[in-house]
Amino acid sequence: MKPIRNSAKAIIIDNNKILLTRNQDEKGFFYLFPGGGQEKGEELKRAVSRECIEELGCEVEVGDIVYIREYIGKNHEFSEWDYDVHQVEFYFECTINNKFETFNGTNPDKDQVGVEWIEVDKLSKIRVYPLKLVEQIQNKQIKPIYLGDAN
Repeated sequence: MKPIRNSAKAIIIDNNKILLTRNQDEKGFFYLFPGGGQEKGEELKRAVSRECIEELGCEVEVGDIVYIREYIGKNHEFSEWDYDVHQVEFYFECTINNKFETFNGTNPDKDQVGVEWIEVDKLSKIRVYPLKLVEQIQNKQIKPIYLGDAN
C-alpha cells in the first residue's frame, strides 16, 4: 500500500473568475486546482508556490488555508486505478503577483494541456475535481473547512 501523500493547492480567484489547469483524458477535458505533492522537508506554503511556478509559470502570494480535503481512492469513481491512493490536500487562498495574458508552466503535469480562467458561476457546467469545492466556491464558502473524503 502506498503511503499517505500531502498535496498543496492554490485557489486563485480574480474578478469572479478562478484560475484552473486544463487537462485531458480519454473522456475529454477536465479542470484541476493548481498544485501538487509536498516534498520531504518542504513547508506546505512553499509547495503550493513551487507547484504554481511548475504548472502556471507564475509566482503567487500564498495566503491562508481555506480547505482541507482527503481523497481515498477506493471510495470514488476512479477506484479502478486509484484504489490504493490516499491523499490529503491543503487548499490555500492565493493571488498572482503579476498579471499574465498567457501561462507557461516550467513542469506541467502529464495530462495538463493548458491553464484557463473560468467564471465561478460556470464551474458546475464543466468537469472539475474535486467537485465538492465547486459547491463551496459558488456558495462563497471560502473559509477554513474540513471537507473529509470527497470527490
